[in-house]
Amino acid sequence: MAELNSNTTKQTVIDVLLQEELLPRDRYEEIKKQATKDTDILEIIERKGIVSEEDVTKAKSKVSGIPYVDLFGKVIKRDLLNIIPQDLANNYEIIAFDKQENEVSIAMVDPMNFKALEVIEFLARQNSYKIKYFIVSSNAFRNLAKQYATLTAEVEEALKGSEVEATASIEEALKREVGVEDVLKTAPVSKMVSVILRHAVEGGASDIHIEPVENETRVRYRIDGILHTSLILPKYVHPSIVARIKVLSNLKLDETRVPQDGRYRMQIGGKDIDYRISTLPLINNEKVVMRILDRSAVVLDLEKLGFEGRSLEAMKDSVKKTVGMVLLTGPTGSGKSTTLSALLSILNNESINIVTLEDPVEYFLDGVNQSQINPEVGLTFATGLRSILRQDPDIIMVGEIRDNETAELAIHAALTGHLVLSTLHTNDSAGAIPRLIDMKIEPFLITACLTLVAGQRLVRRICQYCQKEITLPPKIKAWADKVISEIPDDVFVRAGIDRQKPQKFYQGTGCVRCDNTGYKGRILINEILEVTDDIKNIVVATPSIEVLKREAKKQGMLTMEQDGIVKALERETTLEEIIRVTKD
Repeated sequence: MAELNSNTTKQTVIDVLLQEELLPRDRYEEIKKQATKDTDILEIIERKGIVSEEDVTKAKSKVSGIPYVDLFGKVIKRDLLNIIPQDLANNYEIIAFDKQENEVSIAMVDPMNFKALEVIEFLARQNSYKIKYFIVSSNAFRNLAKQYATLTAEVEEALKGSEVEATASIEEALKREVGVEDVLKTAPVSKMVSVILRHAVEGGASDIHIEPVENETRVRYRIDGILHTSLILPKYVHPSIVARIKVLSNLKLDETRVPQDGRYRMQIGGKDIDYRISTLPLINNEKVVMRILDRSAVVLDLEKLGFEGRSLEAMKDSVKKTVGMVLLTGPTGSGKSTTLSALLSILNNESINIVTLEDPVEYFLDGVNQSQINPEVGLTFATGLRSILRQDPDIIMVGEIRDNETAELAIHAALTGHLVLSTLHTNDSAGAIPRLIDMKIEPFLITACLTLVAGQRLVRRICQYCQKEITLPPKIKAWADKVISEIPDDVFVRAGIDRQKPQKFYQGTGCVRCDNTGYKGRILINEILEVTDDIKNIVVATPSIEVLKREAKKQGMLTMEQDGIVKALERETTLEEIIRVTKD
């Protein structure tokens, strides 16, 4: 049997989708035209929602000869679930869902995962089971795996018994300044914190907020950019939860008056997960926010992030140059660090020296020299950049240009034979140039080194399973029609959209696959301002945002609104999301 991960078998899966007319041939040919040697066409077909994940899984079933099973909404009995322990189920994406006498039905996301097969065969030998194998989609598996334990049930179990006594013991240990770590390791709070961290990762959260509110403690997860309350705890456990997190991240237990920052790493489902910890003193207690950095889930591919067509080509061309400056703009949480890391992964090879200065280091890249600023000891972006220039760099990445000194040093580095990548906090790509001028950078220096500015935002992906066509309110339709009328024809051709036909928009209604939100995952919308000779002339003469935007659009730049609407027409997001992130 051919491996499902091989290019040959992926093409066979595509052939099945074409034969069954699940994949429109014109869309496939359009994707193929833009594909490079490393392009995963099947992944793009799934990501764009051209074919549903379930239909792709059915095609994989036909190619592999392993039966497909649809398990969405199925409730599995506890004794059945426990045939495969939770950690093994999550690690190998396998789950038991039925049992007739000694014959057990096992669903697998990847039936060619030989490690997973070894685990199942070992369990079968131990228990004298006969195994029936089935193939299931990744989404269906994740939905089933949630049945192992709910966050509330696990935390309630940890709360039972001696939590009050454990909290009192912690407070006593703090007074005596001894034995705190031992108390925290044995207290139920240790399990509680572990459960909160694990459920956040399994639920796809990017941040955890643990905050005291009135007479309770609230735990919120940020999923796809939106905060959701996941758990309410009694307020008496708050000090012990904060203390446990401080112990894990090597922060000072007895310091509650000033903010502290730390890091912690743990293994969940065989993956290393990094947590970036931040504590903040409030009126009566401390709030903790944890950023989750799951390196295995990080997508460092420009196309998968959401760059397409001319924007994708411009981004790749900009980093082929050996000198100059590339800037990314957008608010906090718009994915700038991820895009920078994707650019560095393109550039990373043994023949060049890449040095970064970040606050903090979020993604660890093999072969890249990454440094983290530390203002407490005088290591700022400006002082660090001076030192980097003495490290014989070819490429320099500065996490953010925040002040005049850093801007001057970055410009100097770009002018003296280095490729510099960095970010600015501006609303759009055109705003970066006036911002640099506000930082006292001379316009002629900007035009001499700046090659490209990319503005970006993150929007939620529409759920491909529960989306339905919607009728737009007149005001929204008028706005959308105006934006669409200004989009160049070649963009519609690339996207496989007939602009002569009435354009359709969709909204997720909510289903079990998207936790009834109508959205699953996120994607970038972006705009790329290429610094051409005409743009340079404007910068030197009248560098206003309006004039720069007008010229950039004249040269073919898609604005974020336009890129967003194209992605909405491709059923990758919704107009509601585009309006939410672009109408500041």
